[in-house]
Amino acid sequence: MASPQTENGYTRIANEILEQIVKTNLNGTQLKIIMVIWRYTYGFKRKQHELSSSFISESLGGKDRKNVGKELKNLIERKFIIVVGRGKRGANVLKFNKNHEEWIDSVGCISTAEQGGVQLHGSTGVQLHGKSGVQLHPQERKKENIKKIPRKQKTYDEENTYFKMAVYFHDRVSKVAQEAGVGHLTKKANLQKWADEFRKLVELDGVDKHLAKKVMDWVTTDSFWKTNVLSAKKLRDKFGELAIKMNAAQKPKVNQVNGNIEKVAHPNDATRDKEIEFQQWIMEGNDPNEFDWS
Repeated sequence: MASPQTENGYTRIANEILEQIVKTNLNGTQLKIIMVIWRYTYGFKRKQHELSSSFISESLGGKDRKNVGKELKNLIERKFIIVVGRGKRGANVLKFNKNHEEWIDSVGCISTAEQGGVQLHGSTGVQLHGKSGVQLHPQERKKENIKKIPRKQKTYDEENTYFKMAVYFHDRVSKVAQEAGVGHLTKKANLQKWADEFRKLVELDGVDKHLAKKVMDWVTTDSFWKTNVLSAKKLRDKFGELAIKMNAAQKPKVNQVNGNIEKVAHPNDATRDKEIEFQQWIMEGNDPNEFDWS
């Protein structure tokens, strides 16, 4: 027979929080996620802790990780949970937002500020003009939405491939920056924006992920580029040029002297011609690794 005792540990929650949380429109999974965060923060007498979606999923009895990630993202957007930063293991450091006046409930009248000047009546769902409160015609409502509602930025959880690419590159450039005495340049990097740059690099620019990793590894060791490319945006902007430089630097260059083959540097004009050919090769959609440098 189970017999839990406070002597064996307990979690302190303010009564005001409990009174307010039961009034919110949270589904079962969302409420359980909040309870897990309470357990591993307040339960250990701390305000925040590094918690991954996988860990939370396991704490909920093995619930689907993707669904847990989706519900956690919803709680963050609605300001129940705050992302403090990134922990040592690459997961987000989370804390519960005890200021319940900042919570955004999905049911009821949504504030004008949250909807960019457009209100929804809580009971009827009729859209009202933010200033006058006059009901909008469907055509006017469409125009109002186009003008006022801001575009929502895409977010990535710590298990997302693009987020992992961002973490990998950030760790490498942070080491370079620290060694160069400019660690402050990468300390406050927004990894969500970095992840979005890698998504664009792969999905919009058509760059292979393996090639992207090779360039990341090379650029953070090259004597010139390692201190000139300290962000995902700069990497994407310069990617074509960096890929060319990397292949040119890594390709063996040979010349025949007195019947013997010796490694020598290409003349500048020959190297330049090959780099132009390589750039054209990539623009035609070919595999960079199959380019003939001979």
